[in-house]
Amino acid sequence: MRNLLLAALLFTAVILLCGQGAESAPRPARPLPAVEHVVILIVDGLRPDVLLLSETPAMHGMIRDGAYTMWARTTDMAVTLPSCTSLLTAVKPAKHRVSWNTSQPASGQLYPAVPTVLGMATEAGYVTALVAGKSKFAALAKPGTVTHVFVPDTAKCSDEQVAAEAVKIIESAKPALICIHFPGPDAVGHEKGWGSPEQLAQLVKTDVQIALVLAALDRAEIRDSTVVLLTADHGGTGKGHGADDMRSRHIPWVVAGPGVKPGYDLTQDAKLQVNTEDTGATVCWLLGLPRPLYFDGKPVTAAFVQ
Repeated sequence: MRNLLLAALLFTAVILLCGQGAESAPRPARPLPAVEHVVILIVDGLRPDVLLLSETPAMHGMIRDGAYTMWARTTDMAVTLPSCTSLLTAVKPAKHRVSWNTSQPASGQLYPAVPTVLGMATEAGYVTALVAGKSKFAALAKPGTVTHVFVPDTAKCSDEQVAAEAVKIIESAKPALICIHFPGPDAVGHEKGWGSPEQLAQLVKTDVQIALVLAALDRAEIRDSTVVLLTADHGGTGKGHGADDMRSRHIPWVVAGPGVKPGYDLTQDAKLQVNTEDTGATVCWLLGLPRPLYFDGKPVTAAFVQ
């Protein structure tokens, strides 16, 4: 009996020690220690010139205060799910093999063939979140790879609902990495046309929701330690978008927050071409995550003071 009691006490001590070790496990070393959180804002269908024409103080404030280019490029497919998968995996569609753009793929593949940066951050011990306005984003939330997930049960939801869900997660969980997708401008583009007065009006509404997300960072007291990255999955022309059309491929890429060069136009470096795969690589760099050799993207370190 005494031996059993000693064994039980020893087992309990080992469990407690392991638990303490897990809680105190060091986070990856980050190149910019002041950056503890990253927010990715994806505005669906946001073409750069339409952004510049819009009355959007929150997004324009990021341009004024951060580093930016209006000449970034999305994938040559230029449709939502493959492009957002490239954004979050740092590889081109040929490697992640997400070629479908629906909630249910025709093939047996349900998730990207390589990890997302959300999954990589979760594995490293960070709290992560994905809030998306289209149900197809479930493909980017493989069970166990993202701490907090919201995707609508129906095909899509409003920008207002996206912002409300993101605000709740930011205030309650203070995630180290959250990706937020706003579907509104794309829906209006398909209905009324890219660059139409109606799409410009929708961007004003979307900007209000982005302002609510930024305000949530203030209430959570993490704004000063958060880098916010604003971009898009594709642009568009007429009432659509698609492969090999540069009006669909050009997207904005704007980053603001601690350590970012204020008011810096990235095209001042003539050799720098920012691609959507660079978003995932830049997030990995900011959070101190490993960048596998198979990455097609590169960290856009030119945007930061080092």
